[in-house]
Amino acid sequence: MERSLESGNVTRVQEFVLLGLSTSPETREVLFAVFLPLYLLTLLENALIVFLVCSHTELHKPMYFFLGNLSCLEMCYVSVTMPSLLAGLWMGPYHVPFPACMTQLFFFIALICTECTLLASMAYDRYVAICRPLHYPLLMRPQVCLGLARTSWLGGLLVSVAKTACIASLSYCGPNVLNHFFCDVSPLLNLSCTHVALTELVDFLSAIIILWGSLLVAIASYVAIGRAVLHMPSAAARCKAFSTCASHLLVVGIFYSAALFIYARPSRIEAMDLNKMLSVVYTVATPMCNPVIYCLRNREVQAAFRRALRGS
Repeated sequence: MERSLESGNVTRVQEFVLLGLSTSPETREVLFAVFLPLYLLTLLENALIVFLVCSHTELHKPMYFFLGNLSCLEMCYVSVTMPSLLAGLWMGPYHVPFPACMTQLFFFIALICTECTLLASMAYDRYVAICRPLHYPLLMRPQVCLGLARTSWLGGLLVSVAKTACIASLSYCGPNVLNHFFCDVSPLLNLSCTHVALTELVDFLSAIIILWGSLLVAIASYVAIGRAVLHMPSAAARCKAFSTCASHLLVVGIFYSAALFIYARPSRIEAMDLNKMLSVVYTVATPMCNPVIYCLRNREVQAAFRRALRGS
């Protein structure tokens, strides 16, 4: 199952074998029938959001600008991980060349870091809209929104360059079987035959800065929103605001809980089956649920969708 290259006395792995989500043929067939429609549905949902935000001027607002960015990201995100998941379910364990594995890892890290900072930016946008409405046009003017989005995307790319370079520089000279459905950080660190303390430290510190930093911004924003909502005089307005914030917090909580458990730990994870299950949460479940939670329940988006249907 392994092709290798002799370099002096060191044997370098030239490809990895992804075991996939399951090795049972019967289970793989059922899971393939489940995940393929979910993948297509996720692409359709997010493409619809991007289309509506771009084509309807009434959605040219900061909140929808960030939602459009998030939907673009989710389409890229699922297209990095889901094809390899589906390939593993269709074919069983399969070979992935080392460069392809590192490329997938690079895009995955870049996108997950970008999503963290985008979610924090969206939480801050809601904080300004609810807690400082008079200053909203100034604090969330187009230049600020564009700057936040650019920082999210470029920050994710820079973090990914550093982390991927560290992981790619390690020696992989032993087993080449990854017990995962895509090339992720922890499974690769487990296969390295060199000292990984520095790489683990870079991975851990970047997770602390990106994951915990953006999570703290989101939590602080929603706490401030909660306080403001409690002081609203109308009970109907309070219920509506709490309903919206609760749904947002649910998605943010699930995403961050799974991501923090896997990545914000100072040591390699040995329970790879648990790792895979948690990875499904933030690579499949949240990209599929985000459009429904953030957009498709929104009245302005629903109105734009109905106008688009009438126009067609």
